[in-house]
Amino acid sequence: MQQKGAIQIIEWEDLDKRKFYSLGVFMTLTTRATVYPASLIRTRLQVQKGKAVYSGTFDAFCKILRTEGVRGLYRGFMINTFTLVSGQAYITTYELVRKYVSHYSPSNTVKSVVAGGAASLVAQTITVPIDVVSQHLMMQGQGEHHSRFKVKPKMMLTTSKRKPTFGQSREITVQIFAADGFRGFYRGYVASLLTYIPNSALWWPFYHFYAEKLSLMAPSGCPHLILQAVAGPMAAATASTITNPMDVVRARVQVEGRTSVIETFKQLLAEEGIWVMTKGLSARIISSMPTSVLIVVGYETLKRLSLRAELIETRHW
Repeated sequence: MQQKGAIQIIEWEDLDKRKFYSLGVFMTLTTRATVYPASLIRTRLQVQKGKAVYSGTFDAFCKILRTEGVRGLYRGFMINTFTLVSGQAYITTYELVRKYVSHYSPSNTVKSVVAGGAASLVAQTITVPIDVVSQHLMMQGQGEHHSRFKVKPKMMLTTSKRKPTFGQSREITVQIFAADGFRGFYRGYVASLLTYIPNSALWWPFYHFYAEKLSLMAPSGCPHLILQAVAGPMAAATASTITNPMDVVRARVQVEGRTSVIETFKQLLAEEGIWVMTKGLSARIISSMPTSVLIVVGYETLKRLSLRAELIETRHW
């Protein structure tokens, strides 16, 4: 009989991989479509300086909606959907590394930290070029010149007439390559690793920690999925708060074309003070918390739906 406080973990070898990946693509796309506006707002808040265009997350949402419409909240979304590949790579790497580490350590925390960090390293290698392009698209429509690259007016007109969806993405991609070469697509790669590897390495152990603690406090009949759905946002808020300073640096490096993470950090502190490191934090938490709910509920449900047929009767939720 399962003890109270013990969250059942479905291991990688228990899954039907074909079903897992097909359901995973749908789950990831749904998640990204839901939280993308908050990600766009976070980027704009982090990059703005001097006379601020937006005073906060809600103000940014209202102004973008009023001046650019709903489509303004989804600038760069189509190119960003290519990160579906990195999402699948992240999950696969996490599960495989977790399985490998289990041969050396039974600790759930150790397995989560190592697997989460490794998964983020693989995912960011795929994601950074996509992020560089999508973030420049996010900054289009701003009153101030925050992005080094601009969509030409004729491209704006072409897009408004519902011509090829990737027209603006292609225009920005060409400009980045012309200015910086292939290396331009990996601008801010180190900053991204310094942001997302710690974030991922922190999220998983905090998630398992909160889930176990909630399980101990909850009534014995409380479904584990509910406890996990609460633990996910708690872990996201914790990890986001700790890693937000580096996320601000990452956004500035990628959008403004800076080259040094350390110099960018020093310059931001000198020009805008310590509070610059909290820019976009509320928007980041707002985007990460529902993402965590969707990931946890979706990921755990996905694993259960993908459980090999012969193992279904052996599990009790």
